[in-house]
Parts: sequence; structure tokens; C-alpha cells
Amino acid sequence: MPVSVERIAVVGEWIRHAPHRSAPLGRPREPASGRWQRGGVVPGLYLADETDTAVAEWYRWLAENALPPGLGTPHDHHRWRVSVEVADLSTPERLAAVGLHVPEPSSSNWAAFQAVGETLWREGWRGLLAPSAARPRGGVLCMFADIWPPRGCRPVRIEEIAEVPVPPVGMTT
Repeated sequence: MPVSVERIAVVGEWIRHAPHRSAPLGRPREPASGRWQRGGVVPGLYLADETDTAVAEWYRWLAENALPPGLGTPHDHHRWRVSVEVADLSTPERLAAVGLHVPEPSSSNWAAFQAVGETLWREGWRGLLAPSAARPRGGVLCMFADIWPPRGCRPVRIEEIAEVPVPPVGMTT
């Protein structure tokens, strides 16, 4: 069944939290699954709208993997230049229209989100914009990465995060 969503233009610089000294265009041998896709179906590139969102998502990832912050530092923020049109799932109302609730910071509820994301990918969408589960006032961009890098996305610089960052205000992890 087709997913009825609106299109939104996303232009600007977005952030990917990544292992220290990893290549900006690097990818794992086995594509990882995320909230909006399963790696075995289509790889994904997840980007945060701003530093606080990237940090909150990093803390969410650490918590999900039962790792203390000191083991995740140093790490890097890969800055990506983005100019794309994607599906707009950026509000609670837009999520509800496709049968979803606001994301919560746990992978235990990913299946419904993955079903919507993979349907969008099959319908030809290049990605989607949604609220961050780790910082609801922030946004995340999931680009379906069946080609690498995804069209309209290119890495522009790396910022090393040498110290454990202060948890951002509004983090729900």
C-alpha cells in the first residue's frame, strides 16, 4: 500500500557521528540496520540537523550498546553538505498519518518505522526527514544509500570530538 507523504527540500550541512579517524565515505562491510531501514534491504545514511542532536544520538547509541561515554571518545563528527528532496515525516501529525508515533530512544520499536521507511524506498523516495528519538526538538535525515554516497549528499569536513560532550538540553536518552 503506498505511503501518502509530502515532499520537503533539505539543504545545508548535516552531521554524522562516526568512529574516530574513520573515513567520511567509509561504510561497514555488513550494512547496519537503523530506525528507518534494515541493512539487508537497503543501507542507510543517518545525519543529524545540528551538533546537539548528533551528541544526543551518540548518547542513545552508547546506551543501546551498554557502553560508558568514555569508551566512545574520541569520536568524530563528519559534516555532510546536503541538497535533497525527501519524504517529510518531521512532525507528530505527519508520523500519525502513516501510522507511527513519535520515535522513542530504543531499537525495540523499530519494526514499524522500518516498514514505513522501506515502503518509501520501494516507492522511489531517496530518504526522509523525521524527529530525533534522542532529542525530539532535533531532526534526523535518513538517506537510503543504495548508491554511495547517496545523491545530493557529500562529506565536507571532519570534526574530532576529543572529550566526552556535555549531554544536550532536551535529550531523551
